[in-house]
Amino acid sequence: MIKLETQALNLLAANLDNNFAFAASLILKGARQLVVTGLGKSGHIARKIAATFAATGTPAIFVHPSEAAHGDMGMVAKGDVLLVLSNSGNTPELQPVMKYAQKLGVPIIGIASGRTSKVVQSADIALILPDVKEACPWNIAPTTSTTMQLALGDALAITVMEMRGVRRNDLHKLHPAGMIGLAMTQVREIMATDPDRLPLVSDQAAMPETLSVMTSGCFGMAGVLDASGALIGVITDGDLRRHFSVLETALAHQVMTAAPKVISAAMLAEEALILLNDNKISAAFVVEDPLAGPQKPLGVIHIHDLLRLGLN
Repeated sequence: MIKLETQALNLLAANLDNNFAFAASLILKGARQLVVTGLGKSGHIARKIAATFAATGTPAIFVHPSEAAHGDMGMVAKGDVLLVLSNSGNTPELQPVMKYAQKLGVPIIGIASGRTSKVVQSADIALILPDVKEACPWNIAPTTSTTMQLALGDALAITVMEMRGVRRNDLHKLHPAGMIGLAMTQVREIMATDPDRLPLVSDQAAMPETLSVMTSGCFGMAGVLDASGALIGVITDGDLRRHFSVLETALAHQVMTAAPKVISAAMLAEEALILLNDNKISAAFVVEDPLAGPQKPLGVIHIHDLLRLGLN
């Protein structure tokens, strides 16, 4: 069954023509919103397509065609673009919505498999689905057709998103909650910033003092500052083991690892987790610009903080 749907998707991709680009441009230029409609299983797909457009920077709503005929027609207004989904293209309930859109001068994009269907004939831009059998063994249950509708809707949404210039930070504004919102949260919003919690010592600090700072916190390290307060090194358990024989007399700058790995305050949480994992470190100091050389640390981010939030 999956192979049948995969073949249909490959055929859909191969048959896309300039109308796809025209449809994307029309949606991009829409002055108000994209209105998506469909009935039955096509209606379920239409709801998802509307949600995907809204989530990627294009205002969009779903209008149920039957509800539209009973008072919801006012949800369609001049300045909209209407996207109509129907496998056969001849679903009767769609006709009043399309006629109303035409009266308003609302352009119609039709997605259907029937080239001579009412949806295709009424559309300003038609996107034709390949006429293939459903994955259902009796060729009845909408399966392959809805998979193609969904894929085509996703392709349109992402194409318009890219044309609109929507960036990752823009998507964060549209997804402030859930795992997506968390993954795109900047480190500055998660890091520990309490001065009493930051494990920092002077480069002239004796090792007994440094050890006290390292063990009193929960980060397993100490940052070493120069006279100006800039971070110039870090001391971890590995540094202690390598300098075990001189710990009683050494100063912090003699034990530290210079130019330590630091994380930008603007880095996204998921990127910070990748950086920590790739460098096999459990924590790192956060600075404003890692490329600007030694600077005052703003906070500390620990891998456990990211894992507790649900990132993995």
